[in-house]
Amino acid sequence: MAAHGIVKLNPDAVERAYLNSGAPRLGFWFAGLTVVVATVFTVLAIATPPRSGPFCTSGCIPSPYTDVAQFIPNDYLWLIPGILLAPVFVGLMASVNSYATETTRVFGRVALSLAVVYATAITADYFIQFTVVVPSLQSGETQSLSLLTQYNPHGIFIALEVMAYMAMAAAFLAAAPVFAGSKTERAVRWTFVSGFVLAAGAFVGFWLMGHDLIAVEVAVLMIDWAMLIVGGALLAVVFRRA
Repeated sequence: MAAHGIVKLNPDAVERAYLNSGAPRLGFWFAGLTVVVATVFTVLAIATPPRSGPFCTSGCIPSPYTDVAQFIPNDYLWLIPGILLAPVFVGLMASVNSYATETTRVFGRVALSLAVVYATAITADYFIQFTVVVPSLQSGETQSLSLLTQYNPHGIFIALEVMAYMAMAAAFLAAAPVFAGSKTERAVRWTFVSGFVLAAGAFVGFWLMGHDLIAVEVAVLMIDWAMLIVGGALLAVVFRRA
């Protein structure tokens, strides 16, 4: 007990408490789930052909992008692992926050907060597709649906996606200072930092060159997928060794 009633924490005691809490094991499972879900998400998204925008090469859907009922449910399957990834990523960042030392805990908290921002935005974005857009398309109620559908390259869906996955990239950046010990931790750190730099560079670069927002979406998504898979695998090693 220090003067004035202030308690000084023993670093060894804090480490023992962390190890005994089971947090490393939970972090290991969240990291493994991140790799699995992100891989499935990536495969399904790439396998879904573009129906509009700059990447569509044939059979493209014209504005108002509502003559798409024939593509249900195949074109919406990729959103399912996208929804599942949201709570998994929040759990992963919560594990990172628990792993942080007293001096890096603020970075873990910022990362967790940004993960919640990402999860909230992307869950709402994808959930609207299943609960509003799909039923409306199936019933022929397509009035005022153009701004909400995923096929509109200038719609709300793409804008929310870009915002959400930029928040994910920022969460990775915030989490980077937590890892500075072993060689694997340093690999995690540089993976997270370089991923954010690439995502931010893609966002600014495409914007300055006047490219469609969907080009930004594709670039940021692919960068985040790589960080989720590579970073998740590295974090699984870190938590396993803990």
